[in-house]
Amino acid sequence: MRLLAWWSRRMLSAALTLLLISLLIFAASRLMPGGFAEVVLGPFASAEEKAEVSAKYGLDRGILTQYWLWLSSAVHGDFGLSMITREPVTTEFGLRLPVTAELTILGMAAAIVFGVPLGVLTAIRAGRRGGGALGRLASGFGVSVPEFVLGSLVVFLFSRYALGLTVGGYVPFGTDPAANLRAMVLPAAVLSVFVIAVTARTTRDAVLTVLVEPYIAAAVARGESPGSIVRRHVLRNASIPVITVLGTVTAYLLGGAVIVEYLFNLPGIGSYVVQAVGRRDYAVVQAGVLLAAVVFVVMTTLTDAVAGVLDPRFGRSA
Repeated sequence: MRLLAWWSRRMLSAALTLLLISLLIFAASRLMPGGFAEVVLGPFASAEEKAEVSAKYGLDRGILTQYWLWLSSAVHGDFGLSMITREPVTTEFGLRLPVTAELTILGMAAAIVFGVPLGVLTAIRAGRRGGGALGRLASGFGVSVPEFVLGSLVVFLFSRYALGLTVGGYVPFGTDPAANLRAMVLPAAVLSVFVIAVTARTTRDAVLTVLVEPYIAAAVARGESPGSIVRRHVLRNASIPVITVLGTVTAYLLGGAVIVEYLFNLPGIGSYVVQAVGRRDYAVVQAGVLLAAVVFVVMTTLTDAVAGVLDPRFGRSA
């Protein structure tokens, strides 16, 4: 019964959050300087021409009417037509989703394979000589260096010198897996630097918190090996903040790694939405930002659910 009440609160909170976000998205898109008619027709168009374009695309209706029509259609999975290409937004997103999804999968794989072990190792060595300084330095570097700086450096080096990997020239995985991986390795590596650093830092702090607990001292007193203590006692008890940050980072990645997609000329959702902002393609902008919000809310809810399974106290206190 308590679990059902918790899920009901979470679902209600998620629905209200998405409703407020949809309102903010719609209002922000309409408040951007320069409307769709001005962008399409140019600054020297007459008022009559602008009015004709606004009427053609339904932009002359009341703002609340436009919002209601868009929201009611979006609830049923219909995000309308792109105002530029006149193609369904859902179809356009479907073509670009595999690119962003592949970046997300590669980034999260790197976070789990490299970030978690690096954080655990740094925490375990915290009291020893050197204190895991190299791990702390690496995580601090990853968090501090902007993606556009690191990405620009990588693009320059691999474009200037023949180092065996491709910059740009995206090829779908189903068409040529080898060419796809050659084109995706570099952007995924650039994107994963931040993800690995955040995961390693969070894992380190979580493990350090667990290592001072009395049951760890009891395990040491019983003569358990360090590896056994880490596996049996440390990892599970330190997993909740790690899972939380992994869920948040997944939502960030899937929401669109805009800078990386732009630098490496990848036809993902993030770069597509940014282009739509410049064109005042309201349907695409609204759908893209709403999709990112949905992913974030869903990942947060799933993260809380997993945390509740690992530690029942989490669900009772949430």
